[in-house]
Amino acid sequence: MKTRKEFDSLGGINVPNDKYWGASTQRSKKFFNIGKIFVPSSIIQSIAIIKRSAAIVHNKDKLISPKIAKSIIKASNEVINGKLSKNFPLKVWQTGSGTQTNMNVNEVISNRAIEILKGKKGSKNPVHPNDHVNKSQSTNDVFPTAMHISVAKETINKLLPSLKMLETSLGKKSKEFKKIVKIGRTHLQDATPLSLGQEFSGYHEQIKKSIDRIKYCLNDIYFLAQGGTAVGTGINSKKNFDKKIVNEIKKFCKINFKPAPNKFSELAAHDAIVNFSGSLNSCAVALMKISNDIRFLGSGPRAGYGELLLPENEPGSSIMPGKVNPTQCEAVTMVCAKVIGNHTGITVAGSHGHFELNVFKPLIAYNILQSIDILADSVKNFSLYCVRGIKANKQKIKEHLDNSLMLVTALAPKIGYDNAAKIAKKALKNGTKLKEEALKSGLIKEKEYNILINPIKMITPN
Repeated sequence: MKTRKEFDSLGGINVPNDKYWGASTQRSKKFFNIGKIFVPSSIIQSIAIIKRSAAIVHNKDKLISPKIAKSIIKASNEVINGKLSKNFPLKVWQTGSGTQTNMNVNEVISNRAIEILKGKKGSKNPVHPNDHVNKSQSTNDVFPTAMHISVAKETINKLLPSLKMLETSLGKKSKEFKKIVKIGRTHLQDATPLSLGQEFSGYHEQIKKSIDRIKYCLNDIYFLAQGGTAVGTGINSKKNFDKKIVNEIKKFCKINFKPAPNKFSELAAHDAIVNFSGSLNSCAVALMKISNDIRFLGSGPRAGYGELLLPENEPGSSIMPGKVNPTQCEAVTMVCAKVIGNHTGITVAGSHGHFELNVFKPLIAYNILQSIDILADSVKNFSLYCVRGIKANKQKIKEHLDNSLMLVTALAPKIGYDNAAKIAKKALKNGTKLKEEALKSGLIKEKEYNILINPIKMITPN
């Protein structure tokens, strides 16, 4: 493998000649070779958006030459479009500020810009990774800004459309099942009736509220740390640089980003992301409940609840012929467990803002972006390959309803709670129907019983 010598403050180091990274990246590859998880591509692309935007501002303010600015912008665009993806080899587990990743992007853009200008890779001439690409910036404001850009883009473009799809699917099922009356269950025991549509309306509302919470928490993500530089003071940047660069980022991303009014909190803490992760955590909790309910109600086909017929996507067993399992539900619940776990990690990481800098940034970035990604994918699949195809097993639903003893609740206002309880317990003990024991009690006539014990009239207030 051909190499070239690149230099930093520690001296020279050999770098693969076919790569655009420099000395800092090469050292990081050696000293932070931990695990197999690489820095998310969305973080790399978001950092490149920052470099691009900074070059535009510096060119307008005549702080760098148009030639250098143009080359940085072109190289940044290539990073954003994924053309230089093989040049970002660093793992998540690095310094807590993300310095190695910021320098990785600086070096790649610098060397590619040098190449564009017909210079020699590794020379830092005419484009320097620090003096030009990283001008008016610090990793301490670049990385949190990149985190916010990535979270906003992935949420708006991927997660919210997936959740909206599921919300729509559940809403349609709520209307489709509107007239199907079934037995309710509380404490996993028989309860009073409701319609299957009402049951699904609860699921629909959970997802609707989840979307609302995510959108609300997203508002804090729109505030960017850029311009705070090292500790929040903005040292080595010009006045109003923060407003100018955020405006360029806003124009490029077409998202309503704003300069954070207080840069000190944005560098030292990541409360906005911790809070946003909380909205994903709540969403995961809702999805866990919904998917578990659906797979339980679809259990069987002969020895379970069997009230729902779930789509058959694939054979479910390697040993039991003909068995089909609720695989989409299981995938969603596993994702939910991971998102809940990621939130715990983000919570702990968010608490490690010591003085002027939080030093768990790469972990926070990885966890939050993974949560967004897997939530979006699983929700989309759940909607397409499960919820849309759910059918009601009307025969099984009627069977459960007819056999339920909790219909006796409708008799209580007429004959009293204690008498109604005695009838239900007697029917359970004797293995008889509720109606039989109610009429035997002499407390109610058949005509009146038939009027009161009418499931369709029991799913709304009297």
